[in-house]
Amino acid sequence: MGLLDGQRAIVTGGASGIGRATCRRMAAEGARIAVFDVNGAAAHTVASELDGLAYQVDVTDFEALSEAVDDAVRRLGGLSAVFNNAGAGSMSQIHDWPIDQWNRLVAVNLGGVFQGMKATIPHLLENGTGSIVSTASISGTRPSAGEAPYSAAKAAVVALTANAALEYAPTVRVNAVSPGMIRTGMTEPLLGFDGMTERMVTKTPLARIGEPEDIADVVVFLSSDLSRFVTGQNLVVDGGMTLHGAGVDGLLDYFSAMLSGSGPN
Repeated sequence: MGLLDGQRAIVTGGASGIGRATCRRMAAEGARIAVFDVNGAAAHTVASELDGLAYQVDVTDFEALSEAVDDAVRRLGGLSAVFNNAGAGSMSQIHDWPIDQWNRLVAVNLGGVFQGMKATIPHLLENGTGSIVSTASISGTRPSAGEAPYSAAKAAVVALTANAALEYAPTVRVNAVSPGMIRTGMTEPLLGFDGMTERMVTKTPLARIGEPEDIADVVVFLSSDLSRFVTGQNLVVDGGMTLHGAGVDGLLDYFSAMLSGSGPN
């Protein structure tokens, strides 16, 4: 018997990294999965492994997202779990951010969570019970220079989680998970720089880079009856990294030095 037997779940950003690992873990625990991702081909690949559903969806397009949610709920036969995971990131000083890039990062990382909630909560309420988990970040709890739109959006996800937990209790539980340095497609370019993996491992008391499955297991816990008395929380999963400070402290200066040709300090 699985932890999520009989559950029907939607996972955004489900085609890679943490989202893909969570889809697989949820399915292994008995849930039926609808994989939402801006990369439709990758979403179909993941869904085909799990006998699930696949949708090519940009979470910033509410009309398309809402239509996909409605169709997925119909085909799944209901909805009981949502993982708002789609996200994007980059790095620059505040005054250097192009307005369109700033708006896009906030739209994906915060707006995508809001719109995911807006599209799915009516179905969860109709179901009579349910759980929402959204991906925040240690960048929202301990921001670093250079990641202002990302860290601001992720901090807002934590606040939005608390709002939703208050508004939809006791029917729907709403929580967030804040990953630390996890080995995904988004972080691989960073970890590929000379010495960067060692730098991150040194900052992490548990002495390794996190894997997507480390987060997937926590999302399954928060989606299951094991967390039946947990709502409105932001669970940090970072191997202890933020006990020493922010996750990517000093990286803006590091990359600025590289671009200027002076090399990292």
